[in-house]
Amino acid sequence: MTAASAPTVQLSVVIPVYNEAGNLPTLFTRLYPVLDSLQRSYEIVFTNDGSHDASFALLQAQHRLRPDVTRVIDFNANYGQHMAIMAAFERVRGAVIVTLDADLQNPPEEIPKLLERIDAGYDYVGGYRINRQDSFFRKYASRAINLVREKTTSIEMTDQGCMLRAYSRGIIEAIVRSGAINTFIPALAYSFASNPTEVGVRHEERHAGVSNYSFYSLIRLNFDLITGFSLAPLQYFTMFSGLCSIGSLLLVAYLLIRRFVFNLDRETFGVFTLLAIVIFLVTVLMIGIGLIGEYIGRTYQVVRHRQRFFIRETLETTSP
Repeated sequence: MTAASAPTVQLSVVIPVYNEAGNLPTLFTRLYPVLDSLQRSYEIVFTNDGSHDASFALLQAQHRLRPDVTRVIDFNANYGQHMAIMAAFERVRGAVIVTLDADLQNPPEEIPKLLERIDAGYDYVGGYRINRQDSFFRKYASRAINLVREKTTSIEMTDQGCMLRAYSRGIIEAIVRSGAINTFIPALAYSFASNPTEVGVRHEERHAGVSNYSFYSLIRLNFDLITGFSLAPLQYFTMFSGLCSIGSLLLVAYLLIRRFVFNLDRETFGVFTLLAIVIFLVTVLMIGIGLIGEYIGRTYQVVRHRQRFFIRETLETTSP
């Protein structure tokens, strides 16, 4: 069943799981009572993203315990958080879809806040973390990334790193139809939304384990966001290259005037000056090639139509 079919439950909660065996038992004890209290039909779709610990065994046990509302997608390898979410989006049955991390830093008790905004008529509700319980480095790295995104795209989000978000079904269907490979799902959803809003949510310390997002992963995520939704990097680079070319031309003219008009720098003029200019221009060229390659690489991944992920097993009942 795909997101394009008619909804058969009121709420779907999508949770990607990667090496979260230490958090899953606590997540189960907190999440299910919250959803049971909502007095609406629901399902929880877990995607095991190639975990190496006991996460899948815990998900299997939870499916046996609550098969009526629990679905499990098992990847054969690690494809990343956003592909895990995309696989669930293609199979959700709900009229409203909520995404939630398994690490409990965004408490499941905050889900009703998002649903209130959806019930008020908004089609996309983004959460932003209040009083973040992260390290100093992660807090300010996120601020820097948010600033870059704000200056280079039209995507307006207070906290792009918060995964606790609610979407109307129409948004999810648009995301699935887009066939996006390298993308940042909250930003893609924002581009499809007609009436988005945000709400502050509590943030807790990680209950067990360590974050699966390294600094390198955050940089890659930001590349997905910027190159997926804006041509600004190419435009900025073109302007920068033009300024460098003008500056280099003026510098060469200045050196030639000093040498042949005023007869200065007779000993130092020559190979070292020209070498410095060439090295500078080569570095500019290398940056440009890398930037253009980033866009071309993403285009190549789309046109080759390679399977984005492989599902080894799905645990679910035949009907919600």
